[in-house]
Amino acid sequence: MMRRATNSDVIALANQVFKTESQALAHVASKLDDQFVKAVDLLLACKGRVVVTGMGKSGHIANKIAATLASTGTPAFFVHPGEASHGDLGMITRDDVVVAISNSGETQEVLALLPMLKRFNIPLIAMTGKPESTLAKIASAHIDVGVEKEACPLGLAPTSSTTATLAMGDALAIAALQYRGFTAEDFALSHPGGTLGKRLLILVSDLMHTGNAVPCVTLETLLPDAITEISAKTFGITAIVDKAGKMCGVFSDGDIRRAIGKLKDPNNAAMQQIMSATGKTIMQHQLAAEALELMEKHKITSLFIIDATHKPIGIIHLHDLLRAGIT
Repeated sequence: MMRRATNSDVIALANQVFKTESQALAHVASKLDDQFVKAVDLLLACKGRVVVTGMGKSGHIANKIAATLASTGTPAFFVHPGEASHGDLGMITRDDVVVAISNSGETQEVLALLPMLKRFNIPLIAMTGKPESTLAKIASAHIDVGVEKEACPLGLAPTSSTTATLAMGDALAIAALQYRGFTAEDFALSHPGGTLGKRLLILVSDLMHTGNAVPCVTLETLLPDAITEISAKTFGITAIVDKAGKMCGVFSDGDIRRAIGKLKDPNNAAMQQIMSATGKTIMQHQLAAEALELMEKHKITSLFIIDATHKPIGIIHLHDLLRAGIT
């Protein structure tokens, strides 16, 4: 029966992997040159899409690089080189740029794509560990991702080399992002289901309650009627408007308790006597995330939406924001 090493031995082994791979990253970074710059320029000049390809472990890395490029403003997708020669080559157009990944630079399935790329004059960015390889020599731009050793103690499993290649793909994507002028808003558009996408895309108007759902009374409304309106609309608050319909205050559950404790005749108290004139409001075109920030800042759970004439046209509750994933 195999006996496991001590805890310290296991941790020491893990630390050695981190050390080896971090050294590999530093080694690859030290080799960055004008070929990397040329590769970035090819990505920026691409009128079509970036096609990323690779076999085996390089294929997994290629798939991730394609996803990173696509999510950061460079349209990209992965093509399996083994499938390419059986029909998938039709996915590549003259306007595209191909990024081919092969540690040896001699992967036959990848090399099989070269005649077609050359025939249609499609730019090729190669990422290999062998600058003298066939793939490196024929590429429009070659990026050297060769490492001194793998983290695998047998020197067989792709570890340091795949880490270095993935990091180089990230470097390409981020350089393209920076010089393309890609913004957080652009990122949100391609990630509408994510937290950032929701914070930057969902407006107050998308979530607010309107029409008869909005609690609203006038300055002349008496306290009992205001309580009825608050109870019926279930937001724990009502807007107070003047004769022109403009919002001039609010009245909440907390105001009810305070009013009843102070007034000699609560039933005959009008809103203009007891309302709060410091109600917080927001415009419908503002981000829902701004509504959340306003609620958190002032420790409130409901917020009225007003139009340009200061008339209440909607209301939004904290629960509406949480249900929509605004955090």
